[in-house]
Amino acid sequence: MIEKQFTITDEAGMHARPASALVGAVSKFKSEVTIEHKGKKVNLKSILGVMSLGIPSGSVVTIAADGEDENEALDQAADVMKSQGISNE
Repeated sequence: MIEKQFTITDEAGMHARPASALVGAVSKFKSEVTIEHKGKKVNLKSILGVMSLGIPSGSVVTIAADGEDENEALDQAADVMKSQGISNE
């Protein structure tokens, strides 16, 4: 299992458009991918789960991947976080 922390920089926080892009990007991987905020962890392949976290700007989240393609899944998540302007890390 590997994980990485991100600071949410989008002024609107983790809202529907970038969350949808993030979910779509990691859904193709076999690994289990989760996002954690304030001690609550949800499946990053579920848009409802991600939106249920209500992640505001300035929050620190942890994305973790566990499985045979975990490195690729986490790299893809990081790319989307940056390209969608969710985080600059």
